[in-house]
Amino acid sequence: MSNTGLLRLEGIVTHFPAKGAMFYSESGALVTGTIIHAVDGVDLSLDRNTTLGIVGESGCGKTTLAKTILLLIKPTSGRLYFEGREITNLSYADLAKIRPNLQMIFQDPFSSLDPRMRAKDIIAEPLTVVTNDREKVKKRVLEVFEQVGLTADQLNRFPNEFSGGQRQRISIARALATKPKLVILDEPTSALDASIQAQILNLLLDIQEQYKVSYLFISHNVSVVRHMSDRIAVMYLGKVVEEGPVEDLMSKPKHPYTSALISSIPKPNPKARREMAEIRGETPSPINPPSGCRYHTRCPFATKLCSDKEPQLQELESAHLVACHYPLNA
Repeated sequence: MSNTGLLRLEGIVTHFPAKGAMFYSESGALVTGTIIHAVDGVDLSLDRNTTLGIVGESGCGKTTLAKTILLLIKPTSGRLYFEGREITNLSYADLAKIRPNLQMIFQDPFSSLDPRMRAKDIIAEPLTVVTNDREKVKKRVLEVFEQVGLTADQLNRFPNEFSGGQRQRISIARALATKPKLVILDEPTSALDASIQAQILNLLLDIQEQYKVSYLFISHNVSVVRHMSDRIAVMYLGKVVEEGPVEDLMSKPKHPYTSALISSIPKPNPKARREMAEIRGETPSPINPPSGCRYHTRCPFATKLCSDKEPQLQELESAHLVACHYPLNA
């Protein structure tokens, strides 16, 4: 990977101890005292003023990866670079200096806002790290509050006095208050009504154009990720199995799992006939991931090679990478 760009991940691994966890191995033996392989060797990069979408089913490690990037969770191994500087093992004091440039918008606006704080105080809180000037803070709070579509007369309200969509606008305002260079969005619209989702997504696109901010957009909704992203990375059981430019990946998926995700997107025409790619069985446990290719237990094209040898991400076409022994459309 090049050293240019805003964010770079090299071999990021995040494991958790699974206390009391038990499972039976293939030989039938009971195994205890194991670890959860939440994120297991991820390489990614994000350029300035672009959006990288991360898609995958629930439990694949998307949110853990996001929290690891923000160093809310320390990686087990690997390296994180922000603006060319390694930040993996920064001290608390040094990390506090770059925090204003790294912000996150969480999935549920009902639980991510302190119910005891007024809207103006919620947005002002991260600004106290940047400046002690109360007038500057007050001015910035009002500015960003109005930019997300709320009005000054709502500043003194508590979160319970807002609708779900308005609460998420407050979350967006809080994330933008410090003028960050990177915002991580973890399923930012999944808890909202369908009619509100489009408004929030369009607001995020307008904000990106205005602030020149980069997004890491996490979702299990492939259609939403396609609408928001410049590039898409597909995760399965802690690993990135495919990454590429959005239209290239959507039109010519190389990995069977990616193809299955895309084929599951609902079509607007109820009379249209289509074939859905097959996904067999259930997702394996991250406590006991399969050997070789982690998708081989569910893949219709799997062979013995897939169970014996783990495929590595390889570039098949320009900037389009896939980890598969038998890539599609190759």
